[in-house]
Amino acid sequence: MNTIERLLQENVNVIKGDLEKLKRLATEFQQELSAFGNRIDNLEARVAYLENHQFSTTTKLTGEAIFAFSGVWGHETAALDEPKNSPITNGQIAVNFRSRLTWDTSFNGEDRLQVRLQTGNFYFARGGSNLTDFNFSAGGDDRITVGINKLLYNFPATENLTLWIAGTKLTLDDISDPLAPYTASFTEGAVAFFPSLAPLYLINDYLGAGAGALYKFTDELNLGIVYSANTSFNPNQSNGLFNGGFTAGAQLTYAPAANTGIGIAYLRNYIPEGQFSQFSLLGFTGTANTDNPFDGNATASDNFGLVWSWQLSPGFNLSGWGMYTKAHAEGGLRKGDEADIWNWKISLAFPDLFKEGNLGVISVGNPPYAATLTNRNNVPTLIVATQDAPWLIETFYVFQINDNISITPAIWTAINPENGRTPLWVGAIRSSFKLDRKS
Repeated sequence: MNTIERLLQENVNVIKGDLEKLKRLATEFQQELSAFGNRIDNLEARVAYLENHQFSTTTKLTGEAIFAFSGVWGHETAALDEPKNSPITNGQIAVNFRSRLTWDTSFNGEDRLQVRLQTGNFYFARGGSNLTDFNFSAGGDDRITVGINKLLYNFPATENLTLWIAGTKLTLDDISDPLAPYTASFTEGAVAFFPSLAPLYLINDYLGAGAGALYKFTDELNLGIVYSANTSFNPNQSNGLFNGGFTAGAQLTYAPAANTGIGIAYLRNYIPEGQFSQFSLLGFTGTANTDNPFDGNATASDNFGLVWSWQLSPGFNLSGWGMYTKAHAEGGLRKGDEADIWNWKISLAFPDLFKEGNLGVISVGNPPYAATLTNRNNVPTLIVATQDAPWLIETFYVFQINDNISITPAIWTAINPENGRTPLWVGAIRSSFKLDRKS
């Protein structure tokens, strides 16, 4: 049609047969041409509406809501301040939730400002043990408050170097890959807390400020470093950005393919005296002697970890970690005491099990426990070394209803949750809802 129109404008003779063929085609495809024109008009109208009503061209809104139905069972509580054979008093079926809204803003297409709001109402350490907690636990008891849970900004300083600064909650896994592709997700990963990702990434999972960097030697090899202060907002003695509790460390990661890689990490952690009601040596992931091994006295620890993931086939992945912590009492009546703390985990993941998008996982490991714990001054204490290592075994299956909704039944058991205490069992059903859109 365009060619014939141009020929006519240039007074070039056009074959009559071509004109008749063109008229016949126009008549034959009149309905399709009309429908196509209507679709173009509708598309233009929709684009105009979006342009007039969008909040921002630079900000992306994501959100999630998690509901968990759960119960804890066992012969006795694992709480050390309760006598043996004391019944579990907080194992009733409960319904808890956590909700998050996250705004990710880019000012030049390469940087990222992240602001995250959170609320939740989880009850911690049911059955007297950290091993009954959830991957997505937040809040506490019946308190329902909304607050800024994460505030950080990252930007490229050079082609290979990216920097992070944070007003609150910068953790090592914000910078380096934790290599837990099928267990770390809050909405579609592990339901239990310990098997989700290595405690390395939970040591400084608090609301302090921090800074970090990631340097890429190649596309496969990078080095991440992090520093965060537990109570950077507090100007009082034994607090602040540099005079209070802190975590500093690094991770070297080699990841040659998707969901496949290995990383080695080291973190130095320090918690001042009297702050163990807020902080734990290993992020509340293990036995009581790993939360506060020296009865509230100032404690420093050196943490060494090896994390790995191996995608053997599209339908099978192996991942896990091994970790060792050397803790030292830095003051008070326990000064000079030491603890050797170990933990490890292996997960077998089966993506697209039975149906595309679904996921089945089995995890087994030893949660953090103090295999040796000195008490050179014979201070009276309930915190002693672990005689029989704890075990945690979890299995869960993610039913992916659609891209935004999933339901996950899970069951796990904690064997030897504390010295001489009988196993605890947890059953849970997690419902997850996700929002992902341009705000």
